Amino acid sequence: MGTFHLSRRSVLAGSAVAAAAVSLPPAQGHAQAAATPAKSGYRWRNAVQGGTGFITGVLFHPSVKGLAYLRTDIGGAYRWDDRRDRWIPLTDHIGWDDWNLLGVEAMAVDPAHPDRVYLALGTYAQSWAGNGAVLRSEDRGATWQRTDLGVKLGANEDGRGCGERLLVDPRDSDTLWLGTRHDGLLKSTDRGATWQATAFPATPSATGQGITLLVAAGRSVYAGWGDSDGTSANLYRTADGATWEAVPGQPAGTAAKVPVRAAYDRHTRELYVTYANAPGPNGQSDGSVHKLRTSGGKWTDVTPVNPGGTTSDGGTDAFGYGGVAVDARRPGTLVVSTNNRWAEIDTVFRSTDGGRTWTSLKDTAVFDVSETPYLKWGGDKPKFGWWIQAVGLDPYDSRHIVYGTGATLYGTRDLKHWAPQIRGVEEASIRQLVSPPTGAAHLLSGSGDIGVMYHERLTASPSRGMASNPVFGTSTGLSLATAKPSYVVRSGWGDNGNGAFSNDGGKTWAPFTTQPDVAKSAPGPIATNADGSVLLWSFGTANPGYRSADNGAGWAEVASFPKGATPVADPVDPARFYAFDTTTGTLHASTDGGRTFTARATGLNAGDSEFQLAVTPGRSGHLWLSLKWNGLYRSTDGGATFSKVSSCRASYTLGFGKAAEGAPYPAVYLVGSTETITGVYRSDDEAGTWTRINDDRHQWGWTGAAVTGDPRIHGRVYIATNGRGVQYGEPA
Repeated sequence: MGTFHLSRRSVLAGSAVAAAAVSLPPAQGHAQAAATPAKSGYRWRNAVQGGTGFITGVLFHPSVKGLAYLRTDIGGAYRWDDRRDRWIPLTDHIGWDDWNLLGVEAMAVDPAHPDRVYLALGTYAQSWAGNGAVLRSEDRGATWQRTDLGVKLGANEDGRGCGERLLVDPRDSDTLWLGTRHDGLLKSTDRGATWQATAFPATPSATGQGITLLVAAGRSVYAGWGDSDGTSANLYRTADGATWEAVPGQPAGTAAKVPVRAAYDRHTRELYVTYANAPGPNGQSDGSVHKLRTSGGKWTDVTPVNPGGTTSDGGTDAFGYGGVAVDARRPGTLVVSTNNRWAEIDTVFRSTDGGRTWTSLKDTAVFDVSETPYLKWGGDKPKFGWWIQAVGLDPYDSRHIVYGTGATLYGTRDLKHWAPQIRGVEEASIRQLVSPPTGAAHLLSGSGDIGVMYHERLTASPSRGMASNPVFGTSTGLSLATAKPSYVVRSGWGDNGNGAFSNDGGKTWAPFTTQPDVAKSAPGPIATNADGSVLLWSFGTANPGYRSADNGAGWAEVASFPKGATPVADPVDPARFYAFDTTTGTLHASTDGGRTFTARATGLNAGDSEFQLAVTPGRSGHLWLSLKWNGLYRSTDGGATFSKVSSCRASYTLGFGKAAEGAPYPAVYLVGSTETITGVYRSDDEAGTWTRINDDRHQWGWTGAAVTGDPRIHGRVYIATNGRGVQYGEPA
């Protein structure tokens, strides 16, 4: 299970490889609490879900006990706080315009200087995404210096579980190496402040993987090459930092086509390399594990289990190999992981004799996921994992092993009992937010990959896990009946139904009795009217909308509903629905319970599917239209006319919360800008004036999917991020 960016947001300007360093504000560093008040007077923290995304790398510091770093594909980097037993986010300062830098392609530490840490950032290498950047810190990520690159990185593309692609040279702490996907090998001789291209024997392609890993073995550096055809070289080395050569005798063939990860045993002077026939995390069906005695050049095949065998149901056991880590204190002790092994389920193998024999740790594993119950995925017990490419072995504790999956980081300290070691990491891509006016839960959230969650507490992962009956992967719609808040509906991608309802505020769910045929292939947003008597469901621009007046027992096509629009219910009048056609810039409304829609205001901005329509709680016909950089518009006559809100320069998403004491109108929350800074704002005077309530340390990249205030607590606001879960803020 991986997460992904919703769309192609504003891109970064290109820059030279040797760009000047830029100072950044402090991140949430090791001396700061996770809920440190912002300069705005707000206290920000995560609504706890627990992981929920792909852990692409974990790195124990070789010289400091209890120090480790973790990277994700879209949700930034973290540092382990051993004293508090949690991960501390290090990149929440990344702002709206730099959204592409929230994905971490690689990370590196300096064994000789424990306070130094480096990050290579860049989520996508596509033409519409901005260039990458390197962050460097002298205080374990409490503060950063940044250098923009002239090349693109791909932390959320194929091969994101490979690496690390960033390395401090073993001979000189001032020298760093950075392997790229399409632009060869870069080198810095001033601790990452400037970068230059270097000569490398292999030629990069526009669509390939390029350099998949960099690892130090003694005083030499090895580089994996991901664009081999299986017969040409895919592992190179340099002994002097100037010239590179293909490593002689390296394994060939499909099972050793792509070097995924490597680890060096300094006691035996052996380099272990995991291979697959594709970079992963998907698409691998073959792989192997080999070791190289660097002192003599001898290669040995130490693959625990060769892919291609027969599964228990007669199928083919196809998979690759992913993570590898060696024991810093015990010669010949190491762990490797399988990857993309769906039939027989992935595992971590452990060897204490240099790979001659192996033990599958899955076979004796006992799991405790009580801290993050969603990992049961609607069943009775969790799986060992999938997408296992990040594996770590504590250099100070041989029985402390961790491995990442598409949703969490599992850890053990006795090789048998496993539990998520994920506290502090939140990587969900949030799509919808609902804050009920009554009930036990102050928040319901809909996410990419993990469906809908019922947050009875904000400080602990939901005890019921993700909503089941049916279980959704990605949530596409979430709606509450404002006059009957116990009734909630949801929609999403699932194998056993695409829509469901709840009569207890989202605690338990039941699938709709029927659903339109198109729901399985194109489930879109859904809405319930104020009293829960009517449902409207949208299914993309190629299909009509559908209506149900019997709780999903039957559905009728609504030909006049604008295709692809998001249905929005009036919060007071059950007969009224609204929909904004983003292709034509027209507001449509229904006054007959969604049976028919007619055009009202026309000539509004069009052409962007992410324009959003919101309604004011407790006010019939009060509509707000977020048109991104075109501004914010409002209507008080049910969409017949709109006027531009002069106090707002740009509006990406808008929501409402409890009014300030004595104020006649709900508090309005905005992700947008009043002048030049894109941030989170609150207005207590009906958008007359705004106060920015986040600051430069609390930005979280792109936050344009959803925002809502709490109808019971003035000042509390919930923000949907794309990779940092639900952030919620309260006046400190």
